[in-house]
Amino acid sequence: MALGAHPDDIEIGCGGTLLRLVGTGAVDAVTWLVMSGEGPRVDEARAGAAAILAGVPDVSIRIETFEDGYLPAAYRDVKRVIREVAAQPHDLVLGPRRADAHQDHRLLAELVATEFRDHLVLGYEIPKYDGDLAPVNLYAPLTRAGVTSKVDILMRTFATQSGRPWFTPDVFEGLMRLRGVEARAAEGFAEGFVVEKAVI
Repeated sequence: MALGAHPDDIEIGCGGTLLRLVGTGAVDAVTWLVMSGEGPRVDEARAGAAAILAGVPDVSIRIETFEDGYLPAAYRDVKRVIREVAAQPHDLVLGPRRADAHQDHRLLAELVATEFRDHLVLGYEIPKYDGDLAPVNLYAPLTRAGVTSKVDILMRTFATQSGRPWFTPDVFEGLMRLRGVEARAAEGFAEGFVVEKAVI
């Protein structure tokens, strides 16, 4: 299960990890949920999911139309959607981390924590103006080829974001390089996650 508040959130936060998991051939089903999107952003969200999940036999892509930036104002309806997808079986849930400063990301993270109570939930991070990056406690090492694929998908797919100062290859690669150093990753790159609860 991969959840994002906006188109491109999932790809930015955990696209490399998903590419790695899909590449092993061990992933046979993925539910992909994006909570906001309209116009060209919906097409971008579908294209991004298709690029990341190429080869997965069973893919469910769901794009909701809540207003970007105002998810907290639609709390009841957002919670209903999360509760609905949480009722399905999932081995792994990827969503924003709870300490994310963006109100949409934070609400989604809080609802994931309350609705996916018996799942392994990994909270991904998204660089942004808010300066909310913090230590992570789980690292997913990436290959240089995986990093290149992730960044290529982002740059090729999300044309509506081009020109934004934070939506550049060096921002995305820089964060993965930093996490790779922290993880002592073999090829020097990783994505970082926060695990608040795990049962082994």
